[in-house]
Amino acid sequence: MNSGSAAGAPTLDGFSLEMTGKDVDRLREARHTIPPGTRINVTFLGHEDLTTRLDAARAVKHLGFVPVPHISARRLGSQAELEEYLGGLEADGTCDDVFVVGGDPAHPQGPYEDALSVIGSGLLQKHGARHVGITGYPEGHPGIEDRLLWSALLDKSAALAAAGVDGDIITQFGFDTEPVLRWIEEVRHRGINRPVRIGVPGPAGVRRLLGYAARFGVGTSASIARKYGLSLTNLMGTAGPDRFLRGLAEAHDPARHGDVKIHFYTFGGLRATSEWIGEFTKESAA
Repeated sequence: MNSGSAAGAPTLDGFSLEMTGKDVDRLREARHTIPPGTRINVTFLGHEDLTTRLDAARAVKHLGFVPVPHISARRLGSQAELEEYLGGLEADGTCDDVFVVGGDPAHPQGPYEDALSVIGSGLLQKHGARHVGITGYPEGHPGIEDRLLWSALLDKSAALAAAGVDGDIITQFGFDTEPVLRWIEEVRHRGINRPVRIGVPGPAGVRRLLGYAARFGVGTSASIARKYGLSLTNLMGTAGPDRFLRGLAEAHDPARHGDVKIHFYTFGGLRATSEWIGEFTKESAA
């Protein structure tokens, strides 16, 4: 991530977006506001079926973007289910880039208890995956101890390196730049040099943002909320990540933090997020 204007706002070159399988029509509506070749992650939700997931990845590619289908380890019922999914992606030419996550279920629905078990299966490489993304949690995870999170991150990165597979780390979103940058420094200190994509919420309603934050264990103290631009007294309002991004630009040090880009969680607002990015980029360059 490089500094932009004299005001310190970052450029957003190479940003990525996130959508669900149900957001295909929203993506079509937003297509002209998103730079061609943008990486778009497609989530793997429990209520979706194989057809929905494959159709979404196919649509992303057809519209001129780079699909990054998610694989939720604990949602997979069997090895056959994983192979069917990967085989479908491979047939469509949408398996080059994938993102592997443990997933929300407390207990695995099949043989894969975590992302590492999917990576270690060798099936990703078998079906043509060349770039594999993994998760990072700068503010921890409400259901997983920090020591286990660090162990998992190190093990996943090592497993990908051993397999000769490229990839990056996408973080959970947050409202405070300080823990994010401290966490990235620790990632580098532990010898992990993979690019990091910092998760950032797209513009959304305050109530919705706070709801997601509570679900994922993201800090929302009064001081953090003010710093980000959230009004805890006006839950009907909206907020964008402009202060957060400017704070990142001012504090980012390539020597300490390495290769850093931005990943937007759109919460269904693909067009709102992409239009916001366009306006923010214009303002930063002015």
